[in-house]
Amino acid sequence: MKVLVLASFAPSLVLFRGPLIAALVGAGHEVVAVGPDIDAPLLGELRRLGATPLDLPLSRTGMNPVHDLLYGWRLYWAMRRLRPDLVLSYTAKPNIWGAIAASAAGVRSAAMVTGLGFAFTDAGERNWKRALVQKVQTWLYRRATDRNAVVVFQNPDDRDDFIAAGCLADPGKVRMVNGSGVDLDHFAPSPRPDAPHFLMIARLLKSKGVREYAEAAIRLKARHPAARFSLVGFFDEGPDGVAPAAVAEWQAQGLDHLGGLGDVRPALAAASAYVLPSYREGTPRSVLEAMASGRAILTTDVPGCRETVVDGVNGFLVPARDADALADRMAWMIENPEAVAAMGEQSLRIAREKYDVHKVNQTLMNHLGLTRAPDAAIEPGCRS
Repeated sequence: MKVLVLASFAPSLVLFRGPLIAALVGAGHEVVAVGPDIDAPLLGELRRLGATPLDLPLSRTGMNPVHDLLYGWRLYWAMRRLRPDLVLSYTAKPNIWGAIAASAAGVRSAAMVTGLGFAFTDAGERNWKRALVQKVQTWLYRRATDRNAVVVFQNPDDRDDFIAAGCLADPGKVRMVNGSGVDLDHFAPSPRPDAPHFLMIARLLKSKGVREYAEAAIRLKARHPAARFSLVGFFDEGPDGVAPAAVAEWQAQGLDHLGGLGDVRPALAAASAYVLPSYREGTPRSVLEAMASGRAILTTDVPGCRETVVDGVNGFLVPARDADALADRMAWMIENPEAVAAMGEQSLRIAREKYDVHKVNQTLMNHLGLTRAPDAAIEPGCRS
């Protein structure tokens, strides 16, 4: 088959979907990797994976409907020209406009809902923009999923909330996978440092729990000056972004912001425990990478995050938006380093058993009928 893989953030085609693209190519499929602003290095990486890159402009965080309609129009004409057998998309805009364009072009489509995002995340504050985005996105998603053959989810909470919101009329289209998986060869266990060192990796968004992490870190730094608290992540221009001035203030009080890193493995190797106090996820990739690195996990008891931790076994779950609870568990980890090391070993075990990217991709390809002996997940005549 010829498969178009649609992304809203072009580097994610390699960082997040590289093993999937390689698996598709290895199974004999022709892959066209579509994303905005594909630069020369990324072009080379996609070609090395065996994919054909296609640069297609998209405003990832913008809310201008004209720009989005233009993106859908460009997708339609690309599909008319390339004549793929399947369009596989992930994240909201590619999912919505990819399905609509594919339907107009007479092409089958499948969407991967890797998280419900800004519109569906309870940030604990009244926000008219969030409410408006959710209403529009719900309306568009319903029309998109009516055209999809398959809709893939990474956790049952997202599936249930997506259906309850009216975004999917036919639950029979649902398929489940264990996140996007993690490459256990690329992210390998490493020795833990002797001194306590906490790490958080995320885009600098309020809904990722960056503020709670900073508050807990600053409080604990005063009590445990030998402990380190690092934050890795790029600033985000979207409506949920954290202001650079706030990060500068946190740095002045002891939080170490390392910026965005192309390779997070050195940061994971330097850390003794990983923290992600997010308000909601699909399945957090950074947590899976930390688990594969053999690190204990401290995250929130919310959709997506709770699936990665057996509380008290490979880490802890705390309530979202609760800096006090977060600081209490971080303090316990500072005071119990041997238990934290044992939790890290359990994280690695769970990553190997549940989140191996090769197992996850095999399941996904089975759902999509893309294995060498395809199942009936997408029947040949299932065109919308």
